[in-house]
Formats: sequence, structure tokens, C-alpha cells
Amino acid sequence: MRHYFGTDGIRGRVGEGYITPDFVLKLGWAAGRVLGNGRGKILIGKDTRISGYMFESALEAGLVAAGVSIRLLGPMTTPGVAYLTRTFRASAGIVITASHNPYQDNGIKFFSADGDKLPDEVELAIEAELDKPLRTVASSELGKVQRVEDANGRYIEFCKGTIPASMNFRDYKIVVDCANGATYNTAPHVFEELGAQVVRLGTEPDGFNINREVGSTKPEALCRAVVEQGATLGIAFDGDGDRVLMCDSRGHLLDGDQLIYIIAKSRKMAGTMRGEVVGTLMSNLGFEHALTRLDIGFARTRVGDRYIMEQLKLTDGILGGEPSGHIICRDRTSTGDGIVAALQVLAALQRLDAGIDELCAEVELYPQVLLNVRLDERRDIVGLPAIQDALATAERELAGRGRVLLRPSGTEPLVRVMVEGVDDEQVSRLAEWLANAVREQIAL
Repeated sequence: MRHYFGTDGIRGRVGEGYITPDFVLKLGWAAGRVLGNGRGKILIGKDTRISGYMFESALEAGLVAAGVSIRLLGPMTTPGVAYLTRTFRASAGIVITASHNPYQDNGIKFFSADGDKLPDEVELAIEAELDKPLRTVASSELGKVQRVEDANGRYIEFCKGTIPASMNFRDYKIVVDCANGATYNTAPHVFEELGAQVVRLGTEPDGFNINREVGSTKPEALCRAVVEQGATLGIAFDGDGDRVLMCDSRGHLLDGDQLIYIIAKSRKMAGTMRGEVVGTLMSNLGFEHALTRLDIGFARTRVGDRYIMEQLKLTDGILGGEPSGHIICRDRTSTGDGIVAALQVLAALQRLDAGIDELCAEVELYPQVLLNVRLDERRDIVGLPAIQDALATAERELAGRGRVLLRPSGTEPLVRVMVEGVDDEQVSRLAEWLANAVREQIAL
């Protein structure tokens, strides 16, 4: 079992647990020994939270001590780091980010030389090095540090290149919400350079306002702005740019399932769809049924984009994602990329000659309620007999006309309670009842 790594790297509250400068320095050394093999070069990017400067310096010291050279990218999206890791032929890429979490949190994500998330065995190898004493290489073997001056420009050109050169968005007025995060200096330029009139939102990071009342986890500001500006649609990213949600001209929010459906339909009509669409346990049943009507297969995995990618590779599929907006277009990039996914949706609208609201109406989403119950510490609440009994009771009441899911978060001390079904009132009532059952067990 992994001790330090969660479902998406290492993450937590700054100054607590493993999110401290001394641990991150040791992590850099351990990662350098495993990923850089004591040499080579590793890229480091970060989002806009204030603690990123501190952890960038700590990683830099650890990697150099292991004999690894570094290329600093500055503020850069998680998928941007994955892309640049490949193009620089680097040994690995590292992103300092806590994604959609508030600024008080931070974390470290890793990519292999191919721009993929690390497999379990590599994370275990890094953990094994962490348990060893840190030994600095000889001065003659220390790594060197260099800043990449044109990193954002390279990534912008890559994003634009994921749609046909003949396409432009001159007829679109788009509100682009960057969550005061890593997309603030890339996403608006991408859409502007493709001809769209862009209204910027969440593009003034100050180190403390990342994800604060903006972005894909707080989309209300986007929906309001689209209506107020008379925009064609809105696009919202999360703090590190690997998630995207959108809304139509009426300010109606569209989730990841609906956006994946639009991309899948376009690929199907163009004859370029390959393999099954891969979702997760959180994907809506209505989304699955809509894909079936298009004669597109569907498979579910555990929650987490790394598991989606594993299944896509296993079946040679090209498209998958989560309702939260993690969308992987494997025929375009090696990881979930919010900007690239948004471009594929816009390109699909042009290919299908349809409005985004029109296409989303083809997906009748079942009522789904997701509640988060915070834990005072990480522990197996879900496996307790009382919780399992409550889960069985809820499933009996749904009688095959819905789904129930209780799972611990892989990134936060939370239990996520999800209930889905055809009856809105029943779904809401059962979700709250299950959440209360979890809270009662926490209190014991």
C-alpha cells in the first residue's frame, strides 16, 4: 500500500502532514533518484497559490541534490506540464498544485517521460527512497537549474493545434473563467487567437484567491456573467486547468458527462470514434443511456482520471472522463486537459452545426445528489457495519431504479455520498439520510 501518495499525487494543508518544506525537499531528492535516475532533467510547474514559491524552492534543492537538472516553467497548467515534459524529452514532470482546493492547501503531482500519471510501482519506489537518508551527490554531479522563458507560448500553440486549422470562433462571445489559477495566462489567449470575443473572469491571481468563488467548483459566477454579457457560452476551469465545465447562453450549467457526450457524438458522426467511452462510478445513468442510443459502448472505472486512462489504454479507447469535468481526449493529449476538452466541444458544435443546449438536451440526466461529509481524520468509515446496513436499506428502497455510492475521497478527509435515481425527492431524501448516518458514526 502507498503511504504518502493518494489518488492524484500528494496533497494536504500547507504546514501539516507531508505538505512541509522539509518533506518536499526530501520528496524532490527521492523523485530525482527514481525518475531522473540521478541524472537527466525534470520540469517543474505550479499553479498560482502563494505556497508554490516555497515548495518550488524545496523541490529544486532536493532534485539538484540528487544530481538532476531542472527546467522551471513558472505558473503552468497540469496538462501543460504533461505536454512540455514530452516535448522537452524530460525524464519527468512535476506540478505543484492542489487543483480545485483552496489556497491553504497544496500538493505535488508527477508525470512520467511520456506525460502519463505515474503507475503504482513507481510511486512505491519513490516512497521507498523517502525512507532512506538523504545523501547529496558530489559537487561535480549536482544538477543545474534553468528557467523556460517561452513555456506558455509553446502550450498555447499546442492547444490551438488540437482542432483543424480551418476552424475559428469569430461568431462566439465566450466568458472564460480561469479560477484565478494556472490557466489565467494561457486560456484567454487560446480562444482569442482562434477568433472568439473573450470576456475574462478569474484572471487576476494574488496567491490567495485561487478557486475562491470562481472556477469550475464555483460556477455560479460564470453562469451569471454569461447572461449579463449576452455571451454565446461560458467556460470554467479549475485551479490547475485539468477540469472544465461549461454553460449555455441562458446560464444553464453543463457538466462533464454532457460535454463528453457532445465530443463523442461528433467523433461518431465523423467516423473517428474508437473504443468505448470510459466514465466512473459517478457518471450519470442518463449519460450512459444517451451513448447507447448512439451505439457507443460505455465502461465504468474507479473515480480518478488515472483509472480512466488505464482503461482507455486497455481498450484502445480515445475518450473518457468524469462529471466533475476531468475529460481525457486521448487522441489529442496524454492526460485530462480543460482547454483541449473545451476546444473539442467547440469544434463539435461547428461540425454538428448545432447549439450546445440543443445537443445537451439529448442527454436526460437522472437526478443525482452528491454530499460531502468531513472526517476529523482519515479512517475507514464506509466499511463499518452500521454504514453498510444503511447503504443496503437505501438500495432496497431504490429497488433497481437508481444507484447509491459511498466512498472516501482520495484527496481530502471526506466521505462522498452519492444517490442517483428517477425520483428527485427520493434521491434528495436518501442522500441526506445516508450523510446523517455517516455523521452519527463519526461522532461515536
